[in-house]
Amino acid sequence: MGRGGRNENRRDFDRAAALEDLTGMTFRELFGECVGAKMKVLFACEESQECCKAFRALGHEAYSCDIQEPSGGHPEWHILGDALKAIEGGQVTTMDGQTHDVGKWDMIIAFPPCTKTSNAGARHLYRGGKLNIKRYYEGLCGKALFLAIWAADCEKVVIENPTPSKVFEYPEPTQAIQPYQYGHPFSKKTLLWERGVQPLEPTNIVEPTATWCPSGSYSHKHGEQHKGMFTTDRAKNRAKTFPGIARAMAEQWGGESIGGDEG
Repeated sequence: MGRGGRNENRRDFDRAAALEDLTGMTFRELFGECVGAKMKVLFACEESQECCKAFRALGHEAYSCDIQEPSGGHPEWHILGDALKAIEGGQVTTMDGQTHDVGKWDMIIAFPPCTKTSNAGARHLYRGGKLNIKRYYEGLCGKALFLAIWAADCEKVVIENPTPSKVFEYPEPTQAIQPYQYGHPFSKKTLLWERGVQPLEPTNIVEPTATWCPSGSYSHKHGEQHKGMFTTDRAKNRAKTFPGIARAMAEQWGGESIGGDEG
């Protein structure tokens, strides 16, 4: 998709969001099937619903799924339960009690837990020079979830995670992105594993001013300018997708739903 097409998709996104705010209805509820081909999209392990809402704004039938209740404000779009079950498609039930027959997912975007597998937590794998068996086992379970999602019966699959520890031997990612490439002035390197979609392109590169929710050990090792942006709930906020990244995913991977220019 050319730059002109992406700009048009962004204008479409803005129009859709404005209409939803004005009417209190989703784009799909307002315009029904006239928006063209829509996708059925699952956002596995997404409690924040940031990406789910971005795709919904473009008319797609998108659902978030997590073992936690959503903080994004739309339980009617949230599957409360195991992502491994949800990726199978078929009939899914949202928190409002409604059952939806999604058949086979057109796209799966996943944010699996990374606490036990990330490189940032690798220091906890060894205690006194000995392998922490419990931590290692938990990491292997995390990798198994990653691989199950990656092998899902779906043409378009994207997985987001930080850099994993080498000990778990993850597949090579397809790209690395940063919040400051999408309009947010923070550093937080994130890896993407993608199949069936084009690499995500930067939309608004700005100068990073801090690291987003770094670990305490990172802060003590680095200078004042790198101490980072802390929040009251570091783990949960670090796991959330930045709105600029969610919007880029919707525009670039789902923008054609409302007639985006392919040129």
